[in-house]
Amino acid sequence: MRHLFFAVCLLFTLSSYAGDKLTIAAASDLRYAMADIVSLFQQQNQLDVRVIYGASGKLSTQIRHGAPYDMFFSADISFAGRLYQDGFAATAPQPYALGHLVLWSPKQNMAGIKLEQLAELAELAELDFARIAIAQPAHAPYGQRAKQALQTAGVWQKVEPKIVYGENIAQTAQLAQSGGADIAIIAQSLARFPELAGQGYQPINTELHQPLLQAYVITRHGAANTAARQFSAFMTTPQALSIMQHYGFEQGRFEQPGFEQPGFEKPEAN
Repeated sequence: MRHLFFAVCLLFTLSSYAGDKLTIAAASDLRYAMADIVSLFQQQNQLDVRVIYGASGKLSTQIRHGAPYDMFFSADISFAGRLYQDGFAATAPQPYALGHLVLWSPKQNMAGIKLEQLAELAELAELDFARIAIAQPAHAPYGQRAKQALQTAGVWQKVEPKIVYGENIAQTAQLAQSGGADIAIIAQSLARFPELAGQGYQPINTELHQPLLQAYVITRHGAANTAARQFSAFMTTPQALSIMQHYGFEQGRFEQPGFEQPGFEKPEAN
């Protein structure tokens, strides 16, 4: 009987531990920052955390079709907000950063090169590039903002024939790394990773595109998952914020008076 008691206790403990799992769907610009944050979080909590990276639009669609993600970190608050409005998220969107675009190349230092110069420099052969990579604007916020910036800078029509598309912002960087493109417009958070930081990059003027206000939600699937609440709280700690800042994510400005944040209505109860 005593052995049976200990066996039941052990089974209960293992079952409880097995339930401490967290699955996060995260925009690809978070690939390196999130890895560091999750590693630190796991050092402090005995939790199994799995992160799936992809384009925000595609991850949002997967959630709508029943993907078992507990949390969703979007590169654009609008994807998280629409999930909340439509009843697929248990919490309202929580902004966590402003993302930034940069002009980057594995072949040459892009520091000092502005978008407005791209078409002219290419024609004068002062900047050697045949292809420029951006993320797919249809479902990747960084791609949508990259196209918007090129249009505002007045060079979209001239460089459009040179454009190649990555499925998400991380794949866009990989396109340039592998030789599939000579220049890429990528997230600053990726350009700061040591593997990509060998060449200088040029920040893109934020006035050329709408802000990349990023936000997360706890999904309807993760509503009862205490690990999701724990991780949400951890994202506000000085350690997590420091990691985000290290990778170039801007903090605080979206909380300042005058910064317009979109509003999302709470879904009506059935």
